[in-house]
Amino acid sequence: MRLNALLMCRDRESLRVLATALHELRVEPQVCLSAPEAMELLMRGHYSALLLDFDLPAAAQVARIARMAPSQRRPVVFAMIGALTGVAATFEAGANFVIYKPLGLEQVTRSLRAGRGFMQPDRRRSPRQALETLVYLQFGVAALPAIVLDLNEQGLALQAAEPLPAVPEVPFRFVLPGTNSMVEGTGEMIWADDEGRVGMLFSQLAPTSRRHLKNWLNKRTSTKRSVRVSARPERARVSVSAVH
Repeated sequence: MRLNALLMCRDRESLRVLATALHELRVEPQVCLSAPEAMELLMRGHYSALLLDFDLPAAAQVARIARMAPSQRRPVVFAMIGALTGVAATFEAGANFVIYKPLGLEQVTRSLRAGRGFMQPDRRRSPRQALETLVYLQFGVAALPAIVLDLNEQGLALQAAEPLPAVPEVPFRFVLPGTNSMVEGTGEMIWADDEGRVGMLFSQLAPTSRRHLKNWLNKRTSTKRSVRVSARPERARVSVSAVH
């Protein structure tokens, strides 16, 4: 089974060093440029390792989301940090290994080799979560990402990286897994715990969103009753050389 890595990095020299080290260890790289893109990719596919440039916005948030994945799909998290980034805060965010910038090939290779034994391959036939999508909760000007755990026509359960603010209602949006259909509305938080889990009832849902949700749930019900298994489509990949 192959190993792969998701790289959230924009620096060309760092990407060159990372690509060389990963190639030596036979780990296939995929590059993304922002935290929203990284979180969406983590929800849609399996990655053996996650390499994050902590100088990029919301890198710590990506690390927290990654650590919330089930154990069989949890990537080994490598944090690339500069002189101004605290090591303790990096580990608190969920990093397993720290790589200091500017990156040197020897240091990167040594760190990756140390973490390689903990990396899990992409097992295409392994069980997947019932849902693997992000929901964005709007608290004022801040959009907080969380993982959807369960979903029906009345509401959803979610897992956030930290306890959520105590508010009666919160706007939300998420894309239904396997589609391009956006569901938007307002939810009433009916329960929450200290570990970031929340139960929410839909207090307001746009008619189009409600129709998309109903159709999606009906298709899932039909799929569960069918004995036919469809192959999962391959993810689109971005090569390191394509980043400028």
